[in-house]
Amino acid sequence: MRYDLFSHLHKLPIPFFGKRQQGEIMSRVTNDIENVSGTLNSSAIQIFSSVLTLLGTFGVMLWLSPLLTLLTFIVVPLMAIGMRWITRRTGPLFKERQRNLGELNGYIEETLSGQRIIKAFSQEERVIRGFEERNTRIRISGFWAQTISGFIPKLMNGLNNLSFAIVAGIGGILAIQGSVTVGVIIIFVEYARQFTRPLNDLANQWNTLLSAIAGAERVFEVLDEDEEAKDEGAAVSLDKVEGAVRFDKVSFGYDEGRNILHDISFEAKPGEMIALVGPTGAGKTTLIQLLSRFYDPTGGTLTVDGRDMTTIRRENLRSHMAFVLQDSFLFQGTIRENIRFGRLDATDEEVEAASRLANAHSFIVRMKDGYDKVLQADGSGISQGQKQLLAIARAILADPSILVLDEATSSIDTVTEIKIQEGLQRLMQGRTSFVIAHRLNTIRQADRILVLKDGHLLEQGSHDALLEQGGFYSELYYSQLRKKAQ
Repeated sequence: MRYDLFSHLHKLPIPFFGKRQQGEIMSRVTNDIENVSGTLNSSAIQIFSSVLTLLGTFGVMLWLSPLLTLLTFIVVPLMAIGMRWITRRTGPLFKERQRNLGELNGYIEETLSGQRIIKAFSQEERVIRGFEERNTRIRISGFWAQTISGFIPKLMNGLNNLSFAIVAGIGGILAIQGSVTVGVIIIFVEYARQFTRPLNDLANQWNTLLSAIAGAERVFEVLDEDEEAKDEGAAVSLDKVEGAVRFDKVSFGYDEGRNILHDISFEAKPGEMIALVGPTGAGKTTLIQLLSRFYDPTGGTLTVDGRDMTTIRRENLRSHMAFVLQDSFLFQGTIRENIRFGRLDATDEEVEAASRLANAHSFIVRMKDGYDKVLQADGSGISQGQKQLLAIARAILADPSILVLDEATSSIDTVTEIKIQEGLQRLMQGRTSFVIAHRLNTIRQADRILVLKDGHLLEQGSHDALLEQGGFYSELYYSQLRKKAQ
């Protein structure tokens, strides 16, 4: 079950993860499934043996006296009514407890990841109060769930005593009338107790089952999420991609009826460098997400090498692409393993060759253990610039046909930026490159610059040509120069 859930998570579209906290998702993979597992381990055998005991005892009771057996079953509807009354109240409480636990795990993961910000702004007390509020909600929902479910054994004991009184009383009358013997009544009363004991056990297990059901529902809620749209039946895999990309009147919106991009049309030839510029929210990142097929256009067509992108298998398409993002993510493991993530079958010599081209080799060999240095989660222990250089080496090793750079030199010192720019220049040679840039002086050499604003493509052309036009790009460029001069 845990394996199925983890596998399914890797088949879900990117928007699923954007709407949920990582810790909350992790809680479903760990806590909720452990809840189900613990219940199955502790309750399955107990329930199985109780059911067998019920069936065997019922058969003997029916053989001894059908009438007394019927009298014993008088309390069963009362048990069902009482159990229903209790479970209708405890079921939502157990679900609320599991939901609160997921929220708490999400909050813990978020605060632990943001420790530097929390300490920088001295918000420790506020974070602790937030934890206390969420922890209190778990305690309250759990308390009432356990308290109300605690009435189950009391209810069962009371009804069992009622059943015993009925059987003993009516059995005594039947014995006086001579319908049954006293011995049969004594034996029957003993079997009646044997019959109610597994009922008690099943009722006591119901409390645990409700908790497990609450966890299972949260697991199946994720398993029922629609996977990333399947490739069309006629979709193909391309052995080689030249890198010709064409947007033809492409429109897209995250929400139905509200487009982010409007009729975007341009063409990138193989090996060209295309720069995307514009203010925040212009649609630059959205355009890149369409290119990588994290989303599909709601209007227009997007082609690669003249083939509609929807007719190419997603996995195959992405295997011909590489990304160097503003925040480069590194996995826990050695530097060598992180670079080799770009191509798992690469040799050590190829890994080192990619590092040299990315200007990363020199700082790697200065480290203790060199390429075998173990990085902690998200590459903590090395600088942001060094992370970027490793990300470039990883992209070089992947040898992509299409390259995406999302503000890859932001927040980097000048010396490191020069090294990164040199590595990027080597990486972009002979590849179709899409570069998102806010500092316009870094994309002056682009073959074509696309100027986006409010989801519209306002201008496109070379740096010099756009300056001559004196349009929106010219305003952006000279305003940056003025700010830099100040």
